[in-house]
Amino acid sequence: MATMPIDEADKLLTAPGQLFEIEEINIRGIPTRNWKNAPPDLRVVLELSRGHASKDFVVYEDERTTFEQHYRIAATIARALRERFGVDKGDRVSIVMRNLPEWAMAFWGIAAAGGVVVPLNAWWTGPELLYGLADSGSTVAFVDNERLERLLPHLGDLPGLRGIVVTGEDRSRPLQLPPSSPVPVVAFADFLGEPGADVTLPDVAIAPDDDATIFYTSGTTGKPKGAVGTHRNICTNLMSLFFIASRATLRRTGGTPDPSSDRQTSYLLSVPLFHATGCHAILVANTAAGGKLVMMHHWDPERALEMIEREQITTIGGVPAMVMQVLDSPDFVKRDTSSVSAIAYGGAPAPPDLVRRIKEHFPVGAPSNGYGLTETSSVTTMNSGEDYVRKPDSVGPPVPVCEVAIVPEGYVGDEPDAQMHQGPDVTGELWVKGPNVVRGYWGKPEETDATFTRGWLHTGDIARIDEEGFVHIVDRAKDMVIRGGENVYCVEVEDALFEHPAVADCAVVGVAHPILGEEVGAVVVLRPGSKVDAEELSRHVRERLAAFNVPSHFWFRSDPLPRNPQGKVMKRQLREELSTSDASGDRR
Repeated sequence: MATMPIDEADKLLTAPGQLFEIEEINIRGIPTRNWKNAPPDLRVVLELSRGHASKDFVVYEDERTTFEQHYRIAATIARALRERFGVDKGDRVSIVMRNLPEWAMAFWGIAAAGGVVVPLNAWWTGPELLYGLADSGSTVAFVDNERLERLLPHLGDLPGLRGIVVTGEDRSRPLQLPPSSPVPVVAFADFLGEPGADVTLPDVAIAPDDDATIFYTSGTTGKPKGAVGTHRNICTNLMSLFFIASRATLRRTGGTPDPSSDRQTSYLLSVPLFHATGCHAILVANTAAGGKLVMMHHWDPERALEMIEREQITTIGGVPAMVMQVLDSPDFVKRDTSSVSAIAYGGAPAPPDLVRRIKEHFPVGAPSNGYGLTETSSVTTMNSGEDYVRKPDSVGPPVPVCEVAIVPEGYVGDEPDAQMHQGPDVTGELWVKGPNVVRGYWGKPEETDATFTRGWLHTGDIARIDEEGFVHIVDRAKDMVIRGGENVYCVEVEDALFEHPAVADCAVVGVAHPILGEEVGAVVVLRPGSKVDAEELSRHVRERLAAFNVPSHFWFRSDPLPRNPQGKVMKRQLREELSTSDASGDRR
């Protein structure tokens, strides 16, 4: 049980001369709080990881790669990118694959070469992947064979793509390359060759505020936007995670974690690396801390329990639905889960009862839930341990380098005004400022200016901050459904539905689900005389968008959708109407 107040722990850890000392610096001309001792760039993190040498770094099913092996592979990739494809500092290089060891190797190799890593959603369709590659101006793409098949029909539309490096998902079968392609395609093994024992990183000068990543995030209108993250953004998140762990230990024991300890942490990866949480909070953090990253080919709660026992997993997580699936598995009582000491999740609303169930099933496990966005390079706030048990509906206080503010609807200033009404009962849009906030959207100055002002990110989420400084998310201003950790932007699904000739009007809403958090529901008004069923509309959406966007529920109605005087669908009223009707929707 925590004995030290959180503000006292913060003061001790951030005092001058301490590891987590805070300084004020200018980032793009804006005074910003900053971790003084954070690594300056990702190359430094990769170099430091070599100190873990013979420890396992990545375990994928039955494959194992040590930290030393990984370093040599990443360094070889960095050199090969520059020598074979002419990748220079600032060039964009995409990763288009599901969670595989090569994902991590490519990430670190690209970053070490001075390239900008562009992770694309592996569940996107071919046209969606084409958009991401073209919009980012990627020069090279690392792909798996399934994503290559989706991209092949579109490669002729990517004149700037110099090469594709492909790996196979099924390790038991030889990799089949296409007989012809408008873009050179090479197998990952041939591209890599045999990494030498004395290989070093190429000589590239990288500054903390140089671009490092472009993660695509959908918006309420138009195509996905590429959030441009810097080396400082990602290294800030790394330092914030270390701070959170140190603060928890200090409050619980009066001391801080022993960096000389030989006990290796191990993380069961259950979220995609192409999301900021998987990449920044898990991959980068485990690389720096010497943690073992355990991957599965696909999520399965029974397989997860097997891996927890076999690999002595210390941390599990993902979205709340995955944690609940593990707890509900009939295999839970058959497996040794005593190694688990932390259960971290986010990305979707967490039922308060989940905290009780975690404490019941993992007596020594500390549950935690945080808040962050692609635009905040993952973590902004974190609620863990006894604080989470005490306040399960909060995402916790911000880390000390982050500022948060509650801004009233319609506010037009560039910065929060100190005269604005404040207090634990005041709700409004949550704004965030800190060295973790990305610099803007790739090639979209208008969207950047609308979302980022004087270093402040306008999150679009409605929140309140209680008397202890804990943030509570109460609603989403953006028209969005969170389905099992994937953000589904309603306007994109509505746009796809409107392309069907039988659809006169439609609205997409979230439907509560006990495991996924929410599912996608669509209310459809058909054109006079038209007939269409749910299966056809599902196929129609699936042909245009990634599968997680496809509605699971359809309601067909003859009455017009409820709209306000400005013509906007009143979705709150619509959801209330649906709650009194057939909750399962119409699947005719």
